[in-house]
Amino acid sequence: MMDFVGITYRPVILLLALLSGQTAAVPVHAHEPAKVVVGAAAIGGEVRGPTGPEAGVWVIAETTDLPTKFAKIVVTDDAGRYLVPDLPAATYKIWVRGYGLVDSDKRDARLGQRLDLTAKIAPNAAAAAQYYPGMYWYSMIDVPPTSEFPGSDKSPTGMPANMHRQSDWIDTMKNMCQSCHGLGTVTLRLPRTAPEPGESSADWWARRVQSGQAMSYMAVAIGSIGPDRAYRMFADWTDRIKNGELPFDKPQRPAGIERNFVVTLWDWATPKIYLHDAISTDKRDPTVNANGLIYGSPEESSDYVPVLDPIHNTTKLIKHPYRDADTPSSLEVPHGTSQFWGDEQIWDGHTSNHNPMMDEKGRVWFTARIRGTDDPARCKDGSAMPSADVAPLKESFRQLSVYDPKTEKWSLIDTCFTTQHLTFAWDKKDTLWLSAGLPQSGVVGWVDTKQFDETHDEVQSQGWTPIVTNTAGQEMRVPFVTPEQPVEPGKDKWVRAAFYGVMPSPKGDVVWGQSMGPGFSRMDQPSYLVRVIPGQDPTHTAVSEIFQPPEGSFGTRGVDVDLNGVAWTVLSSGHVASFDRTKCKELIEGPEAATGKLCPEGWTLYRMPGPQFKGADANGSANHAYYIWVDLFNVLGLGANVPIASANGGEELLALVNGKFINIRVPYPLGFFTKNVDGRIDNAGAGWKGRGLWTTSGSRANFHGEGGKGVQPKVFKIQLRPDPLAG
Repeated sequence: MMDFVGITYRPVILLLALLSGQTAAVPVHAHEPAKVVVGAAAIGGEVRGPTGPEAGVWVIAETTDLPTKFAKIVVTDDAGRYLVPDLPAATYKIWVRGYGLVDSDKRDARLGQRLDLTAKIAPNAAAAAQYYPGMYWYSMIDVPPTSEFPGSDKSPTGMPANMHRQSDWIDTMKNMCQSCHGLGTVTLRLPRTAPEPGESSADWWARRVQSGQAMSYMAVAIGSIGPDRAYRMFADWTDRIKNGELPFDKPQRPAGIERNFVVTLWDWATPKIYLHDAISTDKRDPTVNANGLIYGSPEESSDYVPVLDPIHNTTKLIKHPYRDADTPSSLEVPHGTSQFWGDEQIWDGHTSNHNPMMDEKGRVWFTARIRGTDDPARCKDGSAMPSADVAPLKESFRQLSVYDPKTEKWSLIDTCFTTQHLTFAWDKKDTLWLSAGLPQSGVVGWVDTKQFDETHDEVQSQGWTPIVTNTAGQEMRVPFVTPEQPVEPGKDKWVRAAFYGVMPSPKGDVVWGQSMGPGFSRMDQPSYLVRVIPGQDPTHTAVSEIFQPPEGSFGTRGVDVDLNGVAWTVLSSGHVASFDRTKCKELIEGPEAATGKLCPEGWTLYRMPGPQFKGADANGSANHAYYIWVDLFNVLGLGANVPIASANGGEELLALVNGKFINIRVPYPLGFFTKNVDGRIDNAGAGWKGRGLWTTSGSRANFHGEGGKGVQPKVFKIQLRPDPLAG
């Protein structure tokens, strides 16, 4: 049986001296003196409402005096006191936001000033609900009941044949709709334009999906769950909201340690650029690039990499090159008229720059497109490359690049395999493992970066291997059947479970991956966690173990591995999940090894906070997370080995500490949506001020959130101080 309890972490050995002296944060109690000590670089005071102090509300200080817009957010303590610390020299607008309130009047403030603020109580439930995280609104969606499944090409409801279960529908909706833009943001739940005369709400939704430069992707997404059924569902949702229906659940104000977080924001890029990820340091050593630049990846929107200097509050754009003149551009994809941009095509990206990662030298590696999709002959059948001999590849949709900030030079690396995410192994070769995204190839690839640095030979430095499961039950990999062939006695089985997420274990023995489910993968297969044992010659020796989420859960997305070798992922069922391979009671071999159904006892599930869709399994949640990151070295201050989920459904980060969630809510701008985080230590001797998590706006449509069309993406730095008044 799977384990639903929390876990106890072993003490961290790595970076012990670096982390010594770090104390746990504790909440401030209301009996402490009411006066706030305001330093020369801070603003502080009290927040009061009609009935007294307002505890657990946010105070936001923002300025446009710096080279880029800058803001800092704190939470009031039990007595309604606040302190916004470490502000750059500028004048600020400051206001209060919180659950049960509407925004207070913005006040002018200067550094060193004590400024008491008056909270505004929401006049009614509808006004209060406008500040709720998106999941409280999109949980109102009436997902198709279980009676409509399994799907059929002749279904009277329009349910496609690949939708076997309600879970397939929810998984696809979350991973192909919610994962690109927050469904509950104000523009999606209350559209800016109304249906045309005689046009039904369902027809209007069909027209809406066929807009902008993402229309092709949205068409694939909506086609996966059945367009007619989906349009009716979304139309019913928005009609009910337009007619005054409100969320059936509501969030709670931050409490306890949740009041100790400080969030700093910078604008970067442009309103027409969206960001996928950002990177600040090397995951294996969070002291790399201390106080240095933050780099972003703009995916399809641009070839310009945004860069933030957080010390001087400046930003710039760096042009990412590509090798071939015929490299496809996002300008070439079909597009429709946008509610925001009309017929203007705002994305012009050739490189599809998806995911950055930093190495021990401070260089930034990107999964990026540098050519057309057709692979060179060396990748295909008949090639002398060992990997091509085992698993020939015909095409690659994205390759690899590396930028050296010291020389400001780029190196482009042509991989035979498609790239999506990338992570460095904890080995002497600095092996870079790369995921492929969609599972059609069924392989995982790598680059020996030490060899590439020494030889600049992109062919000899790379390799890949198929995902081969041990169905033969032998001690080593044996000849295997292809993904299209059934399991055969005496042979292993190649499974098309190419990685979306990829993460080498800090223990250095295996590489974990994660593959997507039926909607995203466009294949009729479940999602998996995948454990690859590379062996001495991964092309020929790698054996993989695959694991499906246990009964009652579904939809893996993203993967990270803690210092104990335990893999972590987030599930579309509304869970954070761990998988501990040491708990498996039986060998992962034989015909069942190709199903992923072995070792259910390895899983532990933690239900994300938040409401659930009506009619869906109450053990799950409507909340959704894009990815997960494990704070190996206690960078944030909640402890070592703490998993942190990018819960864009709840517009938050969710940290799991001793089996309980700590909600790191970012309330401004509304629609906080992030896909990943990383943590950096700038000064180990400076306590909480010398460390923090970094992330960026991750929505493909920043203009769907607060501020609308002119809003720029933001960089977020999140820190945990000892108490709400520490400065």
